[in-house]
Amino acid sequence: MSRTPSLKFLLSHPAHFIALGFGAGLSPVAPGTAGTLVAIPLGVLLNDYANDLGYLAAVVVAFALGIWAADRTSRALSAVDPPSVVWDEIVAFLLVMFIVGVQPLRVAFGFLLFRLFDIVKLPPASFIDRNWHRGFGVMADDIVAAFYALLVFAVGQRLFS
Repeated sequence: MSRTPSLKFLLSHPAHFIALGFGAGLSPVAPGTAGTLVAIPLGVLLNDYANDLGYLAAVVVAFALGIWAADRTSRALSAVDPPSVVWDEIVAFLLVMFIVGVQPLRVAFGFLLFRLFDIVKLPPASFIDRNWHRGFGVMADDIVAAFYALLVFAVGQRLFS
């Protein structure tokens, strides 16, 4: 039976603090959406203070860190992909923001598309979600959702600009 994390759990290990998105994953309503929102100021900071290579390097490091944090936290919660683990949404949306930019309307559109595809889980995200558990699986299905969001964003950009 899976455990529900608390503030004490969040602060009990660095992996939990990271995996739970600095506390966003403790949200009783839509923790994935709360986690995705955490990515917005992080993306703005990366956009303002890092070049493209630095931004992408930060995303790669955050993804690798997420594999470890999601695995450790999922095991501690006795769940394969607990809703409170939101680092995957944060990292995937940072990737979306790298492409769409930081202009508010573009971020909002990217946000809506990402949340839609993260919830719907089109293949191969649905396969990953069902079959690849804990660390890498938790992180990977959100990268697929980011890909779909970026694809639709690019098509919309092409059609409407």
